[in-house]
Amino acid sequence: MLDKEIETALNKQINVEFTSAYSYLSVVAYFESINLRGFAHWMRIHYLEERMHANKIFNFIVDRDGRVDLLGVEAPRKEWESPVAAFEWALQSERQTSESIYSLVELAATKRDHPTHAFLQWFISEQVEEEALVNDMLQRLKLVDDSNAALFLMDQELAQRPLPVAGEVGDTQA
Repeated sequence: MLDKEIETALNKQINVEFTSAYSYLSVVAYFESINLRGFAHWMRIHYLEERMHANKIFNFIVDRDGRVDLLGVEAPRKEWESPVAAFEWALQSERQTSESIYSLVELAATKRDHPTHAFLQWFISEQVEEEALVNDMLQRLKLVDDSNAALFLMDQELAQRPLPVAGEVGDTQA
């Protein structure tokens, strides 16, 4: 059985993941509006991954005989000054999500909830990967600077990013 404090914290993390997904979808709309469809595709994959993260936590709560309590999601930001600004936002968002996961890990350790602690280890690894991926894109964009030709080439490259496989991101039942 899931401890109530951990159940509440996991439900808040579902909200963090869905808020992140909704925000990434807003970034998709931004990139579509400036005709960077490859960038939009890349961000759409992040949107899908964040949804799958929320579903993974949802399923874990259910598996531990807990109660899922979905919270409201606020309207996301709609505009960015540039592609660089959008990726700076994404990196900050990933770092905030990481901090939220770390707090959950600490709570699980304090409560001696070994199943939740073990479950969250996957998210720690995932966040390291996501922060590195977004930071890599941000640094590459900064190298491009104001070159429209280089931005066009990056857009073409990002359009080739493969869609995630459900099992790779823990979406086993949703």
